Amino acid sequence: MSLIEVALRGGAVVLLLLIAALLLRDARRVPAGVFAALFALGAAAYTIVSASVFAPVPSLWLLPLRMIGMGNPLVFCLFAAALFDDDFKPSWLHAVAWLAMVAFGLVSCFLIDATFLIDAAPARWAFSALGLACNALAVWYVLAGRAIDLVEERRRLRGVLVVVLALYSAAIIASEIALPGGSGGPILYLANGIGLLTLTVVFAVVLLSVSGDGALISLPASAAPLQAASEVTSFYRPAVAPAPRDRVERDDDTGLLAAYREEGLSIGGLAAKLGIPEHGLRRLINRSLGYRNFNAFLNRYRLDDVTAALADPAQEAVPILTIAMDAGFQSLGPFNRAFKAQTGMTPSEFRRLQLSRTDRAAAE
Repeated sequence: MSLIEVALRGGAVVLLLLIAALLLRDARRVPAGVFAALFALGAAAYTIVSASVFAPVPSLWLLPLRMIGMGNPLVFCLFAAALFDDDFKPSWLHAVAWLAMVAFGLVSCFLIDATFLIDAAPARWAFSALGLACNALAVWYVLAGRAIDLVEERRRLRGVLVVVLALYSAAIIASEIALPGGSGGPILYLANGIGLLTLTVVFAVVLLSVSGDGALISLPASAAPLQAASEVTSFYRPAVAPAPRDRVERDDDTGLLAAYREEGLSIGGLAAKLGIPEHGLRRLINRSLGYRNFNAFLNRYRLDDVTAALADPAQEAVPILTIAMDAGFQSLGPFNRAFKAQTGMTPSEFRRLQLSRTDRAAAE
C-alpha cells in the first residue's frame, strides 16, 4: 500500500471517528444523530478493510470491521429516514434487519467460498443488489419530502450531502461487482482513497454545521400552539416591508383561513395567497411556529376542524371519511395516522367518547 493511500485513508478514518464521537456526545438522544454516528463508524470500518494491503488475503481480525461495513448501506438508509422523515421511529425490527443483512453478507462473501461447494458469484451479486436497494430507498427519503420540508438547513443537506453519499456508495458497490477480489489494481485503490477522504470532509463540514444549527438535534415541534392564519402574516411582517392592510387582514372565514381545506395545497400556493416569498414563509412557519414540515402545519388546522365535527351531535351520521375529506385530507391512511398522533386515539374512538360526554351532560 502506497504512502499516499495510507495518508488518505488514515485521514478519512480519523475524521469519521471524530464525527461519530461528536454526534454521540451532542445528538445521542435523537435518532438522526445516532444513525449518523453509526454510519460514520461503518464508513470508517469500510475505509480500513477496503485498503489494498488487505485485498489479497482477508485477515480474520478484520472480520468485525467487515461486518460493520456490510451493514452500513442499511444504516445509511435509516439515517436518511430519521433525518428527513419527521414521522420515522426506530424499532427493534431495524436491528433485526441489520443483523440479517450482515449475516447474508458473511454467507455470500466468506462462507460460500470457504466450502468450495457452489459458486459464490450469484450470492455476491445478490448482496450487492441489496446494498443498492438500500441506497435507492435512502435517496427516495431525500427526494420525497423536499417540497414540504421547512427546515432550511435540512433542505440544503438533501441536495448537497446525502445524494452525493448515496451515489458514491453505489459506485463503491458497483466497483466491487465489476472488480471482485481487489483486481482493480493500485489506481482503483488510490481513487477509492481520494474519494473516501473527499466525501468524509464534505460529511464533516456539512453535517456538523447542520447539527450545530439545530436541524439534527432539535426534536420535531408537533405540539406548537395553533395560530390563526391572520397571525401568520403578523409574525412575518417585521422581517419584510409591510404588506397592504387589505391583503394581510382578510376575513378569516372567507379568505386566508379557508385555504388549508384546499386539496393539494402547497407551500408555494399558500405563499402566493399571503403575498409573501415562499422562502420567507418556510422560515416563518419553522422558526416562529415551530413546525418542521408543511403537512404537520396544515394538519393542525385540519384536525381542529375534524375534532369539532366529530364532537358535534348534529354530524353524528356523517361518515368520518367525508369529514376528513372536507377538512382537506386526501386519503384515509394519512388522516388516521395524523389523528392518532395528535389525540392518542382513533377517530371512531374519539367520536364515541365525545358524543357520550355530550349525552351525559344533556341527561344531567
